[in-house]
Amino acid sequence: MARTNSDDLLMDDELAAAFLNDEEGSMAPVENVEQPVEEMPMQSEEVSEPVEDEWANDTDDFPGQLAVDVYETADKLVVKARTAGISKSDLDVSISDNILTISGVLSGGEDEQTTRWHIQECYWGEFSRTIALPVQVREDENSVKAELKDGVLTITFEKEKTEAPKRISIQ
Repeated sequence: MARTNSDDLLMDDELAAAFLNDEEGSMAPVENVEQPVEEMPMQSEEVSEPVEDEWANDTDDFPGQLAVDVYETADKLVVKARTAGISKSDLDVSISDNILTISGVLSGGEDEQTTRWHIQECYWGEFSRTIALPVQVREDENSVKAELKDGVLTITFEKEKTEAPKRISIQ
């Protein structure tokens, strides 16, 4: 039921009257105030099957996102990603023009004998995350370190040394 501005709002006079007491200490009656009647939808005795949206079946078109933390220290930029259950061989990490891409496949959620899911909250399948790094980093192999430990992928970059701005004299 759509609401309009006047449905649930009391006018100033009605609002004041609703809170004022009469001489006997009881609440003064409020006249001509319409109370909206909430309509409850009729419930069917039959339980219908949930309607599936067309896009819900196209999971291959939307790879899962990977949650990351990105922070910096005085001389390093660090990217951490939760990658529990993913082996090193299922991960791909690349960088080009200060754009980091982490992608891979999380397998293990499929069981051929499953007849009915009751709860499915875990993401299984392809995932990808592309991040424009917030500071300029060195991209050579000696300046980047990637480590997978206890379900956390940590990628550490050396930051590019930037020179202090040079003052230009105006003539």
